[in-house]
Amino acid sequence: MVLVGVTLVVAYLAVVPLGYLLWNTFVIDGSLTLQNFRSAYSTDAFGLWRMSFNSLQFALGSTALSIVIGTSIAYLTVRTDVPLREFIFAASLVPLIIPGVLNTIAWIFIASPQIGWVNYLLAPLVGRDDLINIFSMPGMIFVEALNQAPLVFLLMYAAFRSMDPSLEESAYMSGASFGTVVRRITLPLVKPTLFASILIMLVLGLEAFETPALLGMPSGIWVFTSRIYRVLRQFPVMYGEAGAYSITLLIFTTAGVFWQSRLNRRGKSFQTVTGKGFRPAPMRLGQWRWVATTGLAIYFFVAVVMPLLVLLYMSFQPYYTAPTAESFARWTLANYRYTFSSDSVVGALTNSLLLSITAATAIMLLMTVAAWLVVRSQLRGRWLIDNLAFLPITVPGLVMGVALLIVYLRIPLPIYGSLWILFIAYCTRYMPYGMRYAASAMYQIATELEESAQTSGASWLQTFRRILLPLIAPGFLAGWIYIVMAAVRELSSSILLYSPGTEVLGVYLWEQWENGRVTELAAAGIVLMLMLVALVIVARKLGANVGVQQNN
Repeated sequence: MVLVGVTLVVAYLAVVPLGYLLWNTFVIDGSLTLQNFRSAYSTDAFGLWRMSFNSLQFALGSTALSIVIGTSIAYLTVRTDVPLREFIFAASLVPLIIPGVLNTIAWIFIASPQIGWVNYLLAPLVGRDDLINIFSMPGMIFVEALNQAPLVFLLMYAAFRSMDPSLEESAYMSGASFGTVVRRITLPLVKPTLFASILIMLVLGLEAFETPALLGMPSGIWVFTSRIYRVLRQFPVMYGEAGAYSITLLIFTTAGVFWQSRLNRRGKSFQTVTGKGFRPAPMRLGQWRWVATTGLAIYFFVAVVMPLLVLLYMSFQPYYTAPTAESFARWTLANYRYTFSSDSVVGALTNSLLLSITAATAIMLLMTVAAWLVVRSQLRGRWLIDNLAFLPITVPGLVMGVALLIVYLRIPLPIYGSLWILFIAYCTRYMPYGMRYAASAMYQIATELEESAQTSGASWLQTFRRILLPLIAPGFLAGWIYIVMAAVRELSSSILLYSPGTEVLGVYLWEQWENGRVTELAAAGIVLMLMLVALVIVARKLGANVGVQQNN
């Protein structure tokens, strides 16, 4: 019964929202039609080609920049003798705890033509106060690339650590230059991971919401996600047009994921790590060592220090002004007092933590059972469970919000306007990640202990609870932490599904920005980041006491 129930839940979460979205978009009064597409793309301002061009330009640009940044940092950290490598690894992950909406708002105050710190400081030198305009396509690409670079770093870091360096060392001994080795040996060896990273970043760029909405809409640069948001916020609400935009975006993202899966099938052609052990020796940079260190320092200052400084400065100000000696004299704790005393802020924080923790727990438990069906069982058609669990990864968060909005406005279940609809959205959206973590952990565990338990009379549930779960605890915990962090930062689905009283912190930050209450927004954001850090530390410490214990 447990296995059947899990299969039905996975199928429901993956298929029903997309089914309703397709029906609502292509069917009007019981007849198949393309009327919603004609209405959506009938005007020049929001035509298909212009929006497609903007979306692809934004996704390709942010992908290219994030790949260069993330891959370079990973290579320097893993394969060279650049100093402070452990610090570089930790600092590279800091942007992961900064919600995308908060990071984008910080960059508005850094590089806006009207209020940006950089323009304010450069104005006396260049004679103009609008030298840098963050409200532009280059500005959008730059900010989104900084958001995506840490994920590229994690992917490429693992690839470089797993690569046998003997081929590179042989090339150096044969007289090849550094550039030749990187171009002809290093990059080809990590090509599967590099291609996978490129395609993942392309999909994330296409589905990004915060950056195009905050930086693109004010300057009239429309992409699919910002247009979907606009048609659902205008009166009358055009669900059919939103569906048409969503289907078009879904085609782009599905194509990207399909290409990634095709490339992954060729991964064995690039394997260099076998049963033979090796230990990579860091390459000596020589005179370039401090050049690389300076470049890394500049990146961390731009990507981490500047946004955090801006947010900290704003959080201690009664109202925002450019930093001056007078403004520093006005420092106050009023914004933090408001954050901890306001029912709306406390409610949003509580909702975010409650939803993220419960959704992460439910996903990992559900996907662990689903992974057992795929990895351990001999069930016919088990591949379908894996594909269904992976399906939501092709669905951008905003499109998922549209689909669930359509579903629960039609189905007579009393969950619209409650936290339950957000819980379902989070479970659906992050289900693929839970499946990947659970399956990866299960593939590493041999079946002998489970078989012994079943031979001794243990039921499947007892074996699962007392043997399998403790064995895969590290992978389970890693997936749980990732989903909690992603869910707390989530905005694109929540912005369409919340109602008064069910706001999460991402929505609260968005509303505070629209209301012009930026100093209170900054204080709430700082509190959120501290809570995320504390949550990860506690989870890590608890994780040290679960799983397989080793006796020395």
